[in-house]
This record gives sequence, C-alpha cells and structure tokens, in this order.
Amino acid sequence: MPWLTDASKNDTVTLICDRVWLAVVQRSLRPGARLKDEDLAEAFGVSRARVRQALAVLEKDGLVSLVPNRGACIAEPGVAEARDAFYTRGFIEKRLVERLCALATQADIAALRDHIAKERAAHAGQDSEAVIRLSGEFHLLIARLTDAQFLGKILRTLTTRTSLITAMYQTESTQTCGPDEHEAIVNAIEARDAARAADMMEHHLHHLESALQLHEAKSPAVDLRAALGLSDAAAQ
Repeated sequence: MPWLTDASKNDTVTLICDRVWLAVVQRSLRPGARLKDEDLAEAFGVSRARVRQALAVLEKDGLVSLVPNRGACIAEPGVAEARDAFYTRGFIEKRLVERLCALATQADIAALRDHIAKERAAHAGQDSEAVIRLSGEFHLLIARLTDAQFLGKILRTLTTRTSLITAMYQTESTQTCGPDEHEAIVNAIEARDAARAADMMEHHLHHLESALQLHEAKSPAVDLRAALGLSDAAAQ
C-alpha cells in the first residue's frame, strides 16, 4: 500500500508496490514466491527498469528479498523473527500513545476519529483493500501525530514486517486489525489516560499476534498475474 512504500503516488512504481502488497496480505502471493522481472514487466506493461525500482523499494520495506543468482522473492520471516517483531512493536507503540496522551490536540483527536470512521465504512462496505490499508495507516497516524520521526521510521519498518508475518501465519478466519480496538485506544488518548492507552495498545497487538499460527508453513503461489489480481485490462 502507498503508506508502506517510499514511492510517490500515482506512478507505476507505487502501483507495482501496492499490487504486490495487496497480493501478499490477501494471501494470493505466499512468502517465498518468486517475482521475475520479465513477468512483472509484462503483467504491468512497464519496463524492467521500473520493475527493478519497485523491487528495490519493496526490499527496503522488508517485503522482498533479492537473492544472488535467484532474483526477487517474497521474504520469509521465521517464527522467532515474528515474535521479536511484535515484541519490539509493542514497546514502540506503547511509547507513542503515552506521548500522544500528553501532546494530542482536539484536531489530532478529530483526525483519529475520522480515520476510525473510514475504517468502519470500509468494513461495512466489505472493501477488503481499504480495510487492509486503513488498519495499518491507523498505527502510522499515531506516530505522525506525535511528530516522533525516529520512532516513526522504526514503526514503519515493523509495520511492514508484521503485515508480512500476519499474511504468512494467519488462519483463514484471522480478523484484520479492526476499528473497535482502535477506538478504545483513541478514547484513552482523549481522556489523557496514558497508562490505559498503553494497556489498550498492548492488548491490541497481543490480540493480533495470538491469532496467528506461528508454526504453519506456507507454499508460494505459481501464477503471478492471477496472484496480483491483474486482468489484461488492469495491467494497462
């Protein structure tokens, strides 16, 4: 999704990054799946140079591994890394909400509530792409409102990694990070209750982690165009 990449909006690099991300989160592309330059270039109707730019962005974000003599493939974080990522993310996000309790303006609270309203609308409309994007953006919005640039950069990396981990280890019934728990966090922030906000964030992240099966192996998808959800028309 655009919120997870460094690419500017509305260019083909962003489009490729978004499609690959969505395919991973929707479990069409599995960790370990190969991403051949020529296949992506044909699927999106772009040059291999643009594809390589997109893969470089995705490698920086931790979604793609570039392996010598093999090329690009979806990264495969192990169980230990998965647990470490959620553990570290918990410390950072608790710190961020504690800070926001002291710094938040009414405009900040309004921005958070507006975001949650968009999440609810996406859930009600069964817009899976918007649900995935907005659920991740909520956490990055908190970092942005605190103006914690250092922690925000770390969180961005961790959010990317835990999104991949969730896609890799989730069950079919795993629920996306949702608006009810987000709203509980915002209520605590608005009340300036730093301890409760931190507890709510810890509970929320633990809920996400506990829903995963951190022992289940995944197999890579084969049909890249189908996995990316690209029809001939969509690839133009």
